[in-house]
Amino acid sequence: MGDRRPLLLIDVDGPLNPYGALGDPRPPYGYTAHVMRPAAWTGPRPLTVLLDPAHGAELRALAGRYELVWATTWEADANIWIGPVLGLPELPYIRWPERRGQAAPGIFWKTPYVVEYAAGRPFAWVDDEVTPYDREWVEREHGAAALLRYVDPGTGLTRPDFEALAEWAAAR
Repeated sequence: MGDRRPLLLIDVDGPLNPYGALGDPRPPYGYTAHVMRPAAWTGPRPLTVLLDPAHGAELRALAGRYELVWATTWEADANIWIGPVLGLPELPYIRWPERRGQAAPGIFWKTPYVVEYAAGRPFAWVDDEVTPYDREWVEREHGAAALLRYVDPGTGLTRPDFEALAEWAAAR
């Protein structure tokens, strides 16, 4: 039998990297700036990424209740650039198709692929682009419990987010 813990699907930009705060004179408390150039990045300059190492401890604490999975366009690069800063082990990741299908109107493009990846397992997903439409779609299309947690890209994951994730997993 495989792992039956719920999945915790983790986006990078927004939840872990509050990119909305990049223009602020100082990063939010606990965050430090890191210059990164993941393989898929084609911009002329490296990316500035804000990360809070305390998030690594929070995620490691949740690993007893969840199977942690990257659900980010960083894909394997999350294990190279993000995981080491946060003190995370190498995690599985969702491989997004190069040619993405069209999601139903109002549905985030990742949502159908997240449901496909979960393959009937309960999951929690933290992302800065989920909406009530995604929640309704997942409730209708996914055969197990799911928590879609919107994270503000200006603040990143906060204590209430981690508490909600722990409570949701405890109820499974």
